[in-house]
Amino acid sequence: MDYRKSKAPVNTVTRDIMDLSDKTGNIYESVAIISKRANQIASEIKQDLTKKLAEFASYNDSLEEVFENREQIEISRYYEKLPKPTLLATEEFLEGNVYFRDPSKDTQEEEEA
Repeated sequence: MDYRKSKAPVNTVTRDIMDLSDKTGNIYESVAIISKRANQIASEIKQDLTKKLAEFASYNDSLEEVFENREQIEISRYYEKLPKPTLLATEEFLEGNVYFRDPSKDTQEEEEA
């Protein structure tokens, strides 16, 4: 998913928790799925930001030279304004764009067969 084009809210949203448990039947399982997806999104965003900011890295050991780079500041501000990974993951989950499976249920089905 492209997090830049997401329609996820930027602010906190009050949700009915029963809506989250519709897909799995268990609210705790749904929250675990959303949290794992949020971790994936957060690491993806961090890699993106690190790659973009690496272009501005200066390899001087001099502490005397401290300068501001407007482009670097703008990039940082852009990433600060993005929706939080938990909001993005929750939106994906509610839209049905997250694939998940429960390995324990898979093994139970195999044992019954």
